[in-house]
Amino acid sequence: QVQLVESGGGLVQAGGSLRLSCAASGRTFSRYAMGWFRTAPGKEREFVATINWSGGGTYYADSVKGRFTISRDNAKNTVYLQMNSLKPEDTAVYYCAAGGGYSSVRSDYTYWGQGTQVTVSS
Repeated sequence: QVQLVESGGGLVQAGGSLRLSCAASGRTFSRYAMGWFRTAPGKEREFVATINWSGGGTYYADSVKGRFTISRDNAKNTVYLQMNSLKPEDTAVYYCAAGGGYSSVRSDYTYWGQGTQVTVSS
């Protein structure tokens, strides 16, 4: 069992930056691939970024490539999402997830956090 708690969301102006954190409980964190997803108002939850168990592999949605960076610290049981050059269309609730596969597919993830709101003003 893994419990995930996101933090770091907030209100930021377009062009600004935020860093989201996701703290995981349990001793098996390093076994899981981790992902970030987001749900914008009126839209389906969509993939943002994923990182493999070691941190050596990352993959991003085209919409955030070059602006967002996913990383992890297995010693701290934490995964991060550094978000730069934020746009109003990045406004969403951001969720972290843990799963057995290094994947952009929502159903490949078993454990989910409660989400953190990110609002980007124009």
